[in-house]
Amino acid sequence: MSRVLVPCHVKGTVALQVGDVRTSQGRPGVLVIDVTFPNVAPFELQEITFKNYYTAFLSIRVRQYSSIHTQAKWVTCLRDYCLMPDPHSEEGAQEYVSLSKHQMLCDVARVLELRLILRQPSPLWLSFTVEELQVYQQGAKSPSVTFPKWLSHPVPCEQPAPLLEGLPDPSRVSSEVQQMWALTEMVRASRTSRRIGRFDVDGCYDLNLLSYT
Repeated sequence: MSRVLVPCHVKGTVALQVGDVRTSQGRPGVLVIDVTFPNVAPFELQEITFKNYYTAFLSIRVRQYSSIHTQAKWVTCLRDYCLMPDPHSEEGAQEYVSLSKHQMLCDVARVLELRLILRQPSPLWLSFTVEELQVYQQGAKSPSVTFPKWLSHPVPCEQPAPLLEGLPDPSRVSSEVQQMWALTEMVRASRTSRRIGRFDVDGCYDLNLLSYT
């Protein structure tokens, strides 16, 4: 299925404080990023891609258009998706991630806005976020190609005329050749094996014949 990049505006992150904000131990463990699509009609979400930067878990909510008389609602379509198998190690910390609509928990049609909720429970990392965020919608379907009837239902190939048409019967030719071969053998067997000399007449040489040579 083809996809089309949707122009979007990524707002600044909003940190939700974990711990006492009045002490140095308080730190942001949750970030919220809103993504809007100005001048874009409600669309069907196809894919989201980004580069992770030390975010351990990701949740996504979408605001969907329902009707003119009904207010758009926020729906959670992805909950605590794991980006780092161990939040305390660097595995997966800076990987490129692709999330398709098939991984979502609900229908992602008629999208108006996205909200990304990032969590990092480990105190080892000073900051975390997602980078190079891109959103894609489903592209137009390729037109169906129709083939001519003669191509869809080919006519069986016509059998060519026999190549031996107009020639004598092979069995008859073989029989006649065999008879000719037998006659040849009979003639060869009847020939004398005695050598006939050029000037030999009844076992003697004719002097007149020898004088002309």
